[in-house]
Amino acid sequence: MPDAADLPLIGAAALRARAAARVLRTLPTDTKNAALAAMADALVERTDEVLAANAADVEAAAADGTPEAILDRLRLDADRVADVAAALRELVALPDPVGDVVRGSTLPNGLQLREVRVPLGVVGIVYEARPNVTVDAAGLCLKSGNAALLRGSASAFRTNTALVAVLTETAAKAGLPEGSVELLPADRASVGELLSARGFVDVVIPRGGASLIERVVRESTVPVIETGVGNCHVYVDASADPAMAEAIVLNAKTHRVSVCNAAETLLVHRDVPFLPRLLSALAEAGVTLHGDETARAAHSAVVPATDQDWATEYLSMDMAVRVVDDLPQALEHIARWGTGHSEAIVADSARAIAEFTAGVDAAAVLVNASTRFTDGGEFGFGAEIGISTQKLHARGPLGLPELTSTTYVVTGSGHVR
Repeated sequence: MPDAADLPLIGAAALRARAAARVLRTLPTDTKNAALAAMADALVERTDEVLAANAADVEAAAADGTPEAILDRLRLDADRVADVAAALRELVALPDPVGDVVRGSTLPNGLQLREVRVPLGVVGIVYEARPNVTVDAAGLCLKSGNAALLRGSASAFRTNTALVAVLTETAAKAGLPEGSVELLPADRASVGELLSARGFVDVVIPRGGASLIERVVRESTVPVIETGVGNCHVYVDASADPAMAEAIVLNAKTHRVSVCNAAETLLVHRDVPFLPRLLSALAEAGVTLHGDETARAAHSAVVPATDQDWATEYLSMDMAVRVVDDLPQALEHIARWGTGHSEAIVADSARAIAEFTAGVDAAAVLVNASTRFTDGGEFGFGAEIGISTQKLHARGPLGLPELTSTTYVVTGSGHVR
């Protein structure tokens, strides 16, 4: 375990968070809920203050040549602030996972055994550009009894500073301990310190692009819950309803292109008769299509695709298109190029649906529904820290239960061994 002096940028914040975590794990649900509700109200009341900081961040990022997809993630308006506040209120309405008994039994020797949910402790979150994550992460951590160390990107630092000021001032008035939510400096060195703060930080969760996630996984001595990029696919089976397929594909691709659950590749069975219509609908919506030879023959707007297109998380109005011979070939394509995030099938055939859901390896599999539904809020989890694509501890949207561990409580009546 490092000494706090070895962490000049984050050591003081980590110590405050460590002390706060010991208090937060014991707080009653009513206290946490009251704090979250007060935070939501304060965010709405201080919207102008938050938006002024955000406008400065967006202006600076645009001047630096930041792509529009990233600017969209960074940008807030009054409606988005209201949505962030609403997510906190949704957390208030959700059950508190702390203290839940996962399982229990009485052993043959009379010992009573209970596995009980407990907070993780201090949760470090490293994320890019999206200031809504600041509030979502803080709220989820507090409701689940954890202290939050937030390391957002430099491009959002003014916004994050304003948001955390609202949260911490309100939390103090509501009786939460100092250090419950801490914003770390937005420079590369602070990430390095966070990743080496084993003993101060219990888990680190990265949320951002591939390079950020790879760095965290590679360098961290603190346990990591790995979230992943979203190279998501929609497979349209030969049995698919044309109108349903068009609606789902358009929504999955164009509803919001800058997010990880937007679809990036369209796979279409060779026997689908409405491929030209489907491609026309995408092109008319402004999507640039990168397709194989069969897709190019079906529509003049399709440009040639390369292996790079199959591998790319575009986060833009681009989509790769491949025509496959059958469902097994679609599954083979997804297994090679997918990132294990969200995969969708549009089909009327029960057999095709069963084969797809059994054969695809992803955190979320959607049947006759858009990939845009892979989201903590849409799943009824309130908000989310991120979407885990790993297979240990938690997979899919990381909500309240996923921010807990368990403790075995063993109760006897003088038992000795």
